[in-house]
Amino acid sequence: MTDVQEREDKLSDIEAENAILTAMFEHGVDAYVELCDVIDCETFSSKRNKFLYRALEKAFQTAVQVDLPSVMSAANQLGIEKHLTTDGMGSHIEMLMESHVRQDNLMNFAAQIKKFELARKMVKISSRIALDVNNLRGDETIDEILAIAEVPLVDLLQEDDPSKQTELIGEGLDDYIEYIKENQCDQIGISSGLPRFDAAIGGGLRRKCVDLVSARPKVGKSVFGDNIAINVCKNGIPALMLDTEMSKEDHFNRLIANISGVPINDVATAKFMTDPEQNIAVMEAVEEIKAMPYTYASVAGQSIDKILNIIKRWVLHDVGTDENGRTNDCVVVYDYLKLMSSSSISNNIQEFQALGFQITALHNLSVKYDFACVAFVQLNREGITKESTDAVSGSDRLVWLCTSFSIFKLKSPEELAEDGPAAGNRKLVPLVCRHGPGMEDGNYININMGGSHARIKELRTRDEMRANPNIDGAIEGAELPFNEETLDGETDLTE
Repeated sequence: MTDVQEREDKLSDIEAENAILTAMFEHGVDAYVELCDVIDCETFSSKRNKFLYRALEKAFQTAVQVDLPSVMSAANQLGIEKHLTTDGMGSHIEMLMESHVRQDNLMNFAAQIKKFELARKMVKISSRIALDVNNLRGDETIDEILAIAEVPLVDLLQEDDPSKQTELIGEGLDDYIEYIKENQCDQIGISSGLPRFDAAIGGGLRRKCVDLVSARPKVGKSVFGDNIAINVCKNGIPALMLDTEMSKEDHFNRLIANISGVPINDVATAKFMTDPEQNIAVMEAVEEIKAMPYTYASVAGQSIDKILNIIKRWVLHDVGTDENGRTNDCVVVYDYLKLMSSSSISNNIQEFQALGFQITALHNLSVKYDFACVAFVQLNREGITKESTDAVSGSDRLVWLCTSFSIFKLKSPEELAEDGPAAGNRKLVPLVCRHGPGMEDGNYININMGGSHARIKELRTRDEMRANPNIDGAIEGAELPFNEETLDGETDLTE
C-alpha cells in the first residue's frame, strides 16, 4: 500500500457511510431525494459502498422503497452485480437493512463523508503537486511554478460549483445541432392549452424556466393553474400541482366539473345522480382523471426546502428520464408563492425578498432538473387598477427573477362595456417575457372564466377584436357563454 493510499484510507468515516445506506433502505426515496444533491457514489471511500449506492440510486428510479431483489436487479442493469456478490457483501447488506437511522440525521452524515471526500482529493492533488515540483527543470517562470499548485486547486473548487466553470461557447455545439435535428417540433415549449399566451411568452412553457402569473385574491389563480395542469395532462405530459390552500377534495370537484361539464356544486352535493346524463358524464370524467398523469401535493405551511424536495422526488421517481438521461417533458404548477412561517426567515425580511428567494430556488431547481414551472403570486392592491411590474409585493425586482411575468385580473366595467359580452370576463396581460414578445401596452388576451365549471377559455386578444370588430363568434366556440350570471357568485369558487 502506497503512502498516498494509507493517507486516503484514514480520511473516511465508514460508520457515516453505512448510516446513509441504511437510511436509504429504511426511508426509501425520501432519503435519496434529500441526499442526491449533496453526495454521489464517489463520495464513499469504501468500494463496496460505492457500488451499493449506485445500485440503490438506479432502483429508486422505479421504486419508492427497495429491498434486496430490487437492488440486485438494478445492479444487473448497471452491469455491476458481481461487485454486490463478493465475499462478505451479503452479510454487509443484511447488516445495513437491519439497522435503523433517523432521517433527520442524514445531512450530518452526508456532510461528514463529503468533507472526507474533499480531503482525499486534496491528498491526491498534493501528491501530484509534489511530483511536478520535483520534476522542475529550473528554467520555469514564477507564474509557471505557481500554476503547478494553483490550477489543480482551482479545478477542485469548480467541481462542485458549476457557476464557476467556463468553457468555449462552441463546445458541444455539434451535439446540440444533432439533437434539435433529431427532435424537430412545432413549438419550443410545452403547450399550456392557451395558444396566444404560449406565443406571447415565447412558444409555451419552457424547460429550466419559471413563468410567473399574478392575480388578486378570488380572481381565479387556482382555476387558471388547474386548467393549465389539465391541458398539459391531456397531451400525455405529467403535471405536478403544488397547492398551498385548497384540499384534495376541492380539486376533485373542480377537475370533475371541468371535464364533465357538470356544475361544481352539483358534483360536490351528488345532485348529478338525479340526472342520468350528468351521472354518466361524471363517471366518465372520473375515469379520465384517473388515467391522467396529474399529481397533487398539498404544501400548506411547508418550508420552501420541503417543497423543493417534493418536486425533486416527483421528477426523479415519477417523471424519469429518456434513453439519453434527459428529464421527460413535465410541468410544475405552484399555487401559490407566499410567505411561509419559518424560523429561517427573519421578521425583518420584506415580503418581496422572501418571495424572491422562493422564485430563485424554484428557478435553480428547474435548471438542474430540467422541468417547466408555472408559479402564481398575489398582486398587491395597486394591481387592481395598475398593470405594471411593480404591482407585486411592492417591488419589480421579482420580475427579473422569473422567465415571464403576466397579470391575470377581472376586467373593469369600462373594459366590459367596450369589449362586449362576447369577449369574456377577465384578461391576461403578459408584461415581461424573456423569450417572447409579450404584449403591447393596452393589449391583452381576453379570457372567459366560468367558476361554476372551473373552466378557463382563451379568446381573441383585444387588438384582434379591434382589427376585426364584425367577426362572428368572438369566443371561438367557448363552451360557456358570458353573461351577468357567470359574474355573480362565481368568485367563491375560483380561489
